[in-house]
Parts: sequence; structure tokens; C-alpha cells
Amino acid sequence: MSISSACSREHALELAARHYSSGAFLQILDRRVAQRTESQNPDCSAALHAYLYDELQPVLLGMGFSCRIIDNPQAGKPPLLLAERIEDPALLTLLSYGHGDVTSGQDELWQQGTAPWRTSIKDGRIYGRGTADNKGQHSINLAALDAVLQVRQGQLGFNLKVIFEMSEEVGSPGLEQACREHAEALSADLFLASDGPRVRHDLPTLFLGSRGVCQFRLSLDTGNGSRHSGNWGGIITNPAIVMGHVLASLVSASGQLQADFLRPAPISESVSALVRDLPVGGESFDPQLNLQWGEPGLSVGEKLFGCNTLEVVGMSAGSTVKVIGAIPGRAEMVCQLRFVQGTDWQGLADNLRRHLDEQGFTEVQVQIDGGYAATRLDPAHPWVGFVSRSVSTSLGEPVSILPNLGGTIPNHCFADVLGLPTVWLPHSYPSCKQHAPDEHLLESIVEQGLKAAAGLFWDLGEQAQALRARLPA
Repeated sequence: MSISSACSREHALELAARHYSSGAFLQILDRRVAQRTESQNPDCSAALHAYLYDELQPVLLGMGFSCRIIDNPQAGKPPLLLAERIEDPALLTLLSYGHGDVTSGQDELWQQGTAPWRTSIKDGRIYGRGTADNKGQHSINLAALDAVLQVRQGQLGFNLKVIFEMSEEVGSPGLEQACREHAEALSADLFLASDGPRVRHDLPTLFLGSRGVCQFRLSLDTGNGSRHSGNWGGIITNPAIVMGHVLASLVSASGQLQADFLRPAPISESVSALVRDLPVGGESFDPQLNLQWGEPGLSVGEKLFGCNTLEVVGMSAGSTVKVIGAIPGRAEMVCQLRFVQGTDWQGLADNLRRHLDEQGFTEVQVQIDGGYAATRLDPAHPWVGFVSRSVSTSLGEPVSILPNLGGTIPNHCFADVLGLPTVWLPHSYPSCKQHAPDEHLLESIVEQGLKAAAGLFWDLGEQAQALRARLPA
């Protein structure tokens, strides 16, 4: 059923945009940022619970959702919030997602005039922990939804379900199991959510999944403890030197993967066509790219979105701060394999063990810390075209489509466990400094995000049944 012309799409977009220009969005975001929801910090348990109970639940109830907060299937982990707004069981149903937890505030490292637990605006940037990841992003979607509900006189024209978690920044413990246990309650036709970054700050973007990740540790403990390098050097094993050679057997000095089991299948032409010419980096606030780094013969876009990479994210042996003239007794590396679909990540432990043994590193220990599967929706799926056309219409410019995010989010819970076509509409950009001091959200992206999300919710209400008829069985 179409809404009268007086209640127009343009009116919904204007109302969503006014939410920012009036100052209402910043007031709400400031309140949410002020809640210290660090999921790595055991002292923040009460804040993690309160964000669901006292912050999100009242907002959702006010928009006509029924809500329930469920225990995390993993004991001792924060709860999850399930909400649904069912107008008619016969209508198309959309599932969405967000997370209210953040990484450590790192309070003392923020630039002058900014702080993690309050918002501040400088040069078009809204600073504060969680502004980009993920409080700002789900705040945009909730505000856009409210604008559409107001203009459409309280009726969306489709059903909407939402799941919020409070432990994404520590690997989403319990989310996959919760999706399995509550699959009926979360059943839907389509999935849409916002997290992660655009390709670039000025390029509206959709992504259809994410690279997977597997974090692992390689360590060598000689049992000798630290020993004087003059008295014992040259006749006992130095584990730091061994670990350097272990790393060299896995990845070259220019970032090229050395072991076959780490490499992906060749990039398909359909994926390459989407990503090979995408602009990546190159702006004043982006890191300096090394065009010689990584797999040879690929464009920057193909390396970032269509390939695997092995990164060392932590190393330890001895001390570079309080140096002593001693051979360390132990050395350790923490590595992350980012991978695309088709990579045998679940066999990584066995493959690493076999590789190390073949290279003579039989004493090096392997520990898998955990990981997520890689996901990717077919770009030809009707849901992709629908969202792309809607966002492009709202913003008056083309939309970049990524087959998958370069980073990793728990999309497998929705794509694999619940079997949903997944599209993500990010409201951030790569240099937002998420997880670091000075995290921020761009005002320009907030304004675009409010319009894009409002237009999408509007179009879905107007065209839900036609879209449903085009969906694969």
C-alpha cells in the first residue's frame, strides 16, 4: 500500500537530515559515548548491561518494537537484546544488527581538546570512543528509522527485527550460538546493518560480506630462562632468532605469502571487476601505501578485498625498554590471517604444524586463538541491486560495491547460520581511527548516512512485496 503524496520520500529524508542539523543526533550520541562500555574491561560489566536495558530498549519500545534481553550462551559474557516489530506476518521481514561495546578508551593518548567518553567536534570530525564503531553507526540507522515511521504514520510496510550484542570487540562470544538457539525468532528474508568503513570518505559504499580472520600464536620456550649473552651466546638457542626465521618461512620481506596453505584461490573475474580499480588511500589522513607490498601482479583493491594476508600484530622477546645483555628464554608472535572464501582456515593449526615440522621448527608451539569464517553474497542478488539503487537515489551519486570488507565482522552468523542475504551500509571511513586514540565520525558521512538509511527504509516499505517476488527461493 502506497503512502499518500503528502507523506513523501523527500519528507522522510528531510526529517532524517534535520535530526542532525537540529543537534538532536549529537545530543543522543554524546549520551551513548559517555557510557563506558569497554568489553575488554571486567569493571565495565554493569555499563554493558545498562546500554541494552537503559539506552537501547527504551528507544526501541518507543518505536513499537517488542524487546527481550537474553543471557549470553557463553557463561559470564554480556547479554544480547532481541527486538522485533511485526506489522503483518505475511510481509517481508528485515533483520538488522549492531553492537554497543567499544575497545579500550586509551584516555591519556587522545589529542588536546578531545576525550574518549564525550563527543567533541573539530574540523568536521566528531570525536569519541564508539562514534565510528559502532554507536554512531547504529544511532544513524535508528534515527533514520524513526524519521520514516513518523512520515509513514507509524507503518513501515515491512517487518523489522534487530539483534544487539555487547561483546563484538572481543570476538562476539556467544553470538553464533545465540543465532542458532534463536533462529526462529531471528528468521527473516533479508539482512542489513552498518559497521566497518566505506572504501573512502567520499565514496558511498556497500559490502556484501567480510574476509575471515584466524588469530594464532607461535612461541618457543627454550627452558633456559634469560642467560648472559657473553657467557652463553653462540652455544644456546636464541628463540628470537628462531622466530625470525619462522616468520620468513611464512611471509616474505615484502609481505608475499610463502606457504601454499595460506594462499587463496585465484580471484574470479566477477570479484576482480568490482575491486581492481577502487581508489584506496592516497589522502592526507591515510597511511602511506607501499605499492610493492603484498602479492605481486594485483591492484591495491584486489590485494585488500580479494586476497589473503598474514599480519604480525604482536611480538615479544626480551625487552627493548629496559635492555639487558641476555639471550631471552622465550619468544612469541601473534599473527592474524585475513582470508577470503575458499581458504581452509579451519585446518590452519594442522597445516602450520606440518609446515613448521618440515622446516625443522619442531619445538615451536602453535596455538589458535579463534576466528571467523569468510562470507560473500553474490553481487547479482536482487537485494544488492535494490539497496544500491536506493542509496544512489538518496545521495545523487553512484555507490561502490565491495564483494567483502577487508576486515572481519561476525557476518557468518547471519549469512551462514541464519542463511540470509547480507548487505552492509557502512557509515564510517578507513581513517576513522577505530580502536585507536582519536576515534571519530565524519559529519559529512553522518548527514549522508541519515539520508541513505531513511531512503532505504522508505523504499523497502513501498516495494517490499515486489522485491520479495524477485528473491531466490
